Amino acid sequence: MPTKKVSSKKAPAPARPKAPARAVEPQPTDAPPPPAPRRPRAKKTVVILSRKRSLYSTRRLVEAVKQRGHRPLVLDTLRCTMVLAPSHPRMLYRGVDIKGVDVVIPRIGASITGYGLAVVKHLELMGVPVLNSAAAISQSRDKLRALQLLCRGGLDVPRTVMAHDRSNVRKLVEEVGGLPVIIKLLRGTQGVGVMIAHTLQELHTIVNTFWDLGQEVVLQEFVAESKGRDVRALVVGDKVVGAMQRRAKKGEFRSNIHRGGEGHPVELPPSYIEVAVRASRLIGLEIAGVDMLEGRSGPRLMELNSSPGFEGLERATKQDIAGAMIDHALVFAQAHATAGGQLQVV
Repeated sequence: MPTKKVSSKKAPAPARPKAPARAVEPQPTDAPPPPAPRRPRAKKTVVILSRKRSLYSTRRLVEAVKQRGHRPLVLDTLRCTMVLAPSHPRMLYRGVDIKGVDVVIPRIGASITGYGLAVVKHLELMGVPVLNSAAAISQSRDKLRALQLLCRGGLDVPRTVMAHDRSNVRKLVEEVGGLPVIIKLLRGTQGVGVMIAHTLQELHTIVNTFWDLGQEVVLQEFVAESKGRDVRALVVGDKVVGAMQRRAKKGEFRSNIHRGGEGHPVELPPSYIEVAVRASRLIGLEIAGVDMLEGRSGPRLMELNSSPGFEGLERATKQDIAGAMIDHALVFAQAHATAGGQLQVV
């Protein structure tokens, strides 16, 4: 019998019944929505009040603003025009309304303090956040008022007297610890208007000359142990962002860099940092150059500068002082905006 060929193909399997479609569960109504696409960071306008764009500190602040992706605007303080109208104060710059400013950093020179303070006050009236406030700048410029506030706050300052009575200068000298004695103009800066008298005759000549010119002066204790040295700490917010020790040149008792002094970077002890920050807070300054003498028992405060130059400090410390100032200004502006733009004008 012939053999049958067996097919290798398998018989088709019976079709399986389809599984019933699964019901789609409804999403909970309280599920978090998908994250919104990130918006690009809005540019802020940072105004720097300065007489000259070419000044080192002004140029560095402009660079720091640009590096952070924001818009710097340098305004000459004396070209700002203040316009007062009921409930709508305005400011013009070369005839154009100033609008859309997020924060202002005033660099007010001593020679234009009066008009500069008026401009800062007007910006505050317009609700613009300003580092530093007009009240704080005014207090720092008045050496006696600043020392009064620091003394009231319990900080150590050199013994100081102020008087108009010329009849008993010898008694004034005794009050500050004897000769030699330091004579300071009430509103001097960068070491200008600071003198030393080693004899009563020198003292009489100097103070009588100032008084005859209508200038107010204070007499201050000569801190001999400082030996022509002082410490400049630059405070931004609640931090010291740089510090240097300044030494007077030979034959000079003033250690200011503008008077030929030399600066060397230093690591400040905690006590100096605490005093510098606390002094800035007492005067109300957000940015301050704090000058301290190295006394036997610790730092002794001399004065605070509300528009501190920082060329020497940046070169000595190699730190980005301008960047620290701009970072703080941006945070300050954001806090002001979050608070609804409410600003207390003093």
